[in-house]
Amino acid sequence: MAKNASLFVKMAAVLSIFLMLVVLSESRFTLTDGVQKAKAALVCNQVVGVGDGEDCTIISKEFKLTLASFLAINPNINCESIFVGQWVCIDGSA
Repeated sequence: MAKNASLFVKMAAVLSIFLMLVVLSESRFTLTDGVQKAKAALVCNQVVGVGDGEDCTIISKEFKLTLASFLAINPNINCESIFVGQWVCIDGSA
């Protein structure tokens, strides 16, 4: 009986590891594909120049965008070093 229980535990462990690997590999490809599609499909429809004293938060509020939306349509922006005259996208579409 102990041999059967030990075999069952080993088989359950192997099956668990296998299922975990399948789930991780499937989620990785799905996530990667989704991110690549999202980046490729984004188009900026309108830009503005950054004014004196403006930052990412101020600009996003000014154009009624969430900060997350603003950053999504400006994927290469560094909010820590934004400068006067820098062009930023304020309207994007897929």
